[in-house]
Amino acid sequence: MIIGEFCDVFPPETDGVGVVCRRYTEGLDALGNECWYVAPGGAKEAPVPFRTLLFRALRIPRMAYRFGFPFFDRSFIKKLDAVAFDVCHAHSPFLAGRIARRVARRRGVPLVATFHSKYYDDFLKATHSRLLARIGVRYVVSFFNQCDAVYTVSRQAAEVLRSYGYQGELRVLPNGTEEWNPSGTAEEYLSTLLGPNYPKEPLFLFVGQQNWKKNIRLILDAFALYREKNGAGRLLLVGQGPDLHAIRTYAGKIGVGDATFFTGQISDRDLLLRIFAAADLFLFPSLYDTFALVVREAAIAGTPSIVAEGSCAAEDVEDGKNGFLCRPDDPEDMEAVIEKALPLAREVGEIARTTLPRPWPEILSEIGSHYVALAEEKKNDLSRKSKRRKRKKKTKGAIVS
Repeated sequence: MIIGEFCDVFPPETDGVGVVCRRYTEGLDALGNECWYVAPGGAKEAPVPFRTLLFRALRIPRMAYRFGFPFFDRSFIKKLDAVAFDVCHAHSPFLAGRIARRVARRRGVPLVATFHSKYYDDFLKATHSRLLARIGVRYVVSFFNQCDAVYTVSRQAAEVLRSYGYQGELRVLPNGTEEWNPSGTAEEYLSTLLGPNYPKEPLFLFVGQQNWKKNIRLILDAFALYREKNGAGRLLLVGQGPDLHAIRTYAGKIGVGDATFFTGQISDRDLLLRIFAAADLFLFPSLYDTFALVVREAAIAGTPSIVAEGSCAAEDVEDGKNGFLCRPDDPEDMEAVIEKALPLAREVGEIARTTLPRPWPEILSEIGSHYVALAEEKKNDLSRKSKRRKRKKKTKGAIVS
């Protein structure tokens, strides 16, 4: 099959959705398909080991996104129209979704979309208006209503989309995790970054967008309580995002600035997983994420996670067995969970390694089979419509004569 994976982000700037889109592109290609990553690009792009169709765009300052006008980029449109796609998969209802919808309509092929994000939360933060957020959500639902198939990455994500008003069919397809064969440890990297007390003190880790919506304030407040009680501990925050400066400032304000370290974006997966393996606990109490791929990455490295009870990230986590649950708005509770989890971390991490991740090839094989079924169904549906139009035209002609 010739497959288009349409996304609003492209390496090196990326987020969780971008990571998933790349895994789809590379994995489906490895299964014998011709897969294209369609996204906004920049003036110069570093070479990547997969097919791309990029339109000119400008990077949005302090964010992992670029914005452009693909329909005015003649070179891009010409290249896009030259690819005989069999299926178009949109990983966003916005710019990427509009391009995917255009191609699918012109080609008469299935339009698939994945619900990755809690868009109401994004709209509310951007506009500070519940009315505008509701209007934005109506646009999102309208887009998904135009798709031939809609995926969500977790059962709770499906409930969120239902709460937005979507009433169509849904298919839950979780994200996968790549295998990892460690090439060493992160000790040298971390010793340089964290100073001489590493690894004598517990190391806590967060990986993701530096954005308050990830509940990072809870992490910092709980970490401050832990430091106050124990006089030790290091917190490492990996990633970039719009609130990086504010998060750094807040860490200093509550007295843990000297024990909180920021790495920026780490694109080297082996190094990142070695950092995961070096951490005692992975702290991810986000209520925003619809699927926490990083929790699975931590599990691959044998590190257990503390996640917020009731969150999508907690969907497959059993408290005290393959991870730990905390209340989403209570720093004292999270600190108590940290104290409880530390002595059990190694044992629980090993159970997490065997129970939480699902390999990408397994997921992508299922997706590929679904693409084939959708393409066949779409072809048959168009054939039936064509026959009905011909019969109608023939009947009209007979009546006129």
